[in-house]
Amino acid sequence: MSRTISSKLHRRRFSFLLLFVLAAAPGLPAQAPALEGHWEGTIVLPTGKLAFDIDFAKGPDGAWTGDISIPVQNAKDLPLEAISLSGSDVAFAIKGIPGAPAFKGKISDDGKALSGSFTQNGTLFPFSMTRGSSRKEKARAALAGFDALVERGLKALNVPGAAAAVVVEDEIILAKGYGLRNVEEKRPMTADTLLAIGSASKAFTTFALGALVEQGKMAWDVPVRTYIPWFKLDDPFASERLTPRDLVTHRSGLPRHDLVWYNNSAVTREDLVRRLAFLKPTADLRTRFQYNNLMFLTAGYLVGLLNGKSWEEAVRGLVLEPLGMKRTNFSVEDSQKDADFALPYNEDEKMWKRIPFRNITTVGPAGSINSSVGEMAKWVMVHLNNGTLGDKRILNPQTVEDMHLAHMPTGGTPALAEVTPADYGLGWFVDSYRGHRRVHHGGNIDGFSALVSFLPADGVGFVVLTNMNGTALPELLVRHASDLILGAETRDWIAQAAAQKQIGDKAGKEAREKAATRRVAGTKPSHELKDYAGTYLHPGYGPIEVVLKDKDLAFVFNGIATPLEHWHYETFSGKKVEDPTFNAMKLTFRTDPQGRVAALEMPIEPALDPASFVRKPEAKLTDPAYLKKCVGTFALPTQLAVVSLKGDALAIHMTGQPGLDLEPSLGGEFVLKQSRNISVGFKENDKGEITALIFYQPNGVFEAARR
Repeated sequence: MSRTISSKLHRRRFSFLLLFVLAAAPGLPAQAPALEGHWEGTIVLPTGKLAFDIDFAKGPDGAWTGDISIPVQNAKDLPLEAISLSGSDVAFAIKGIPGAPAFKGKISDDGKALSGSFTQNGTLFPFSMTRGSSRKEKARAALAGFDALVERGLKALNVPGAAAAVVVEDEIILAKGYGLRNVEEKRPMTADTLLAIGSASKAFTTFALGALVEQGKMAWDVPVRTYIPWFKLDDPFASERLTPRDLVTHRSGLPRHDLVWYNNSAVTREDLVRRLAFLKPTADLRTRFQYNNLMFLTAGYLVGLLNGKSWEEAVRGLVLEPLGMKRTNFSVEDSQKDADFALPYNEDEKMWKRIPFRNITTVGPAGSINSSVGEMAKWVMVHLNNGTLGDKRILNPQTVEDMHLAHMPTGGTPALAEVTPADYGLGWFVDSYRGHRRVHHGGNIDGFSALVSFLPADGVGFVVLTNMNGTALPELLVRHASDLILGAETRDWIAQAAAQKQIGDKAGKEAREKAATRRVAGTKPSHELKDYAGTYLHPGYGPIEVVLKDKDLAFVFNGIATPLEHWHYETFSGKKVEDPTFNAMKLTFRTDPQGRVAALEMPIEPALDPASFVRKPEAKLTDPAYLKKCVGTFALPTQLAVVSLKGDALAIHMTGQPGLDLEPSLGGEFVLKQSRNISVGFKENDKGEITALIFYQPNGVFEAARR
């Protein structure tokens, strides 16, 4: 009996030992499966699968924390509560959401999967999720070969340098420079190099406007005249109804009219806003998307007006300082004071040609910001995180989301299967890339090309800045990076673009060579070249100065001097010079009935007929000293003409007739304001004294001697 018991005890001890050994053996669970880490899954709803991802963590005190993100609902890092793990049983709930949403399920034996039921408002839905790498880890791994891709892009598209940043959620996973920021001195591009971001500046203006809306200083959908009472457009209806939202969605009815502001440092922003009254529209308000920098300039002027500061000061205080963008600036002149900035380049006969910086601070709200990819990554973060950067709330989520919504269709048609036609938000283009919603804006200004882009639902953003004029490289690199991170089927965007560029360069060269076929040979100007010299005015575009220099004509517009060559008849063409703005621009001169050169026409806005610039009369016709000399009484055979001063202008009174106003005209003459087919001139002797008044009428010329 005792041996039997002893034997049984021995076997039991052996059994316990075996269980202990088995419990400790590799591959068998020694404790409850781990819950910590990143999980990705779906809830099966009647309408389809709802994707989500969850992060669990366990604190030193043993308490669980976690958050859930639901990309399609733009829900990010919602806190979890009531998290429990008992054996393989898991339960948790989403905090603060109506309907008491909660999960209950089991972790698989290998600890890699978790499935069960999701409950909300008393309704059950199955869910499943698997353990995996976080978005950041996956993105880093996916971009392992990105450096080589950028280097290939620089070479294939002949770009001196580029800087790129990739952001995932709240972290910069890549920020790097490639190639050269300064070709002549072989200085490398870095993540801190300052480059112009061009029109990607527009979103900073709308961000500042959004902040003013939140402060109660502005509303998006009230007329601009509420804030700028004198605001006026050529279209009276648009003048009354145009809103701040219209300003920043390119639906004002005006085409670009860019040469109003381009290189124009002689006027203020207010001057340019006032000139809008003289610029012709090509569509009714809100009927057509027409990209317009002047509307964004007006939006920036409004930002400064409402904030009691300049646009620059307002954006710095409302945007840059809260985001810690300390080196970002508003002028290429400021960039050149920094230790790390890029020089601008253009491609000329397949060679890199350094070009001058273009200071466009006057139109700054539409495109003058300069920054680095390191600082621009923070800008992307605040948009990916619904107005929050780290623990700091910059704007409310609703305000940021409004900027990313489509407010105006662009009317584009599909060009690529991977990209849908874009709509326009508030300072952003909005489209879909490979089925993923994308918000983006490019920027091109002399010598620089840029792109800021992000996929909100995927938590991924990109910045690519280059120092090459008009290159497609930023968009191509963003597509490549997106494909890698999304795990999409790769397409060699760079090789395709390089092939297209080669074809385009050849076609462009052939087209330029054929331009002379439109020239009529054997003609000459109808006037001596000196007769074309003078100042010509347009109320919206401003003055054009035509000068005779070294026996050739040239013209100056917005500070850009361009020599002219006779093309044919009364048309002259801009010669190729260092500043290419008016290369091959055609100026056509018009004469009045007296044969005087009275105006010039220039195709300044492609969407409209050529603009007419009227020749400015001689300066002496507005000189108070000369006008005073003209005052007096002049006798015709049957009546007297009395010339007097009326303010700072002349008036004439004929016997038995109402008074008439005189306006300066060409040829040293004045035209009658009330009868414009009649003009008058004043005859001077050798001493400069006025001796007679001459009437030029359709039926004759009449001279009245001074009494």
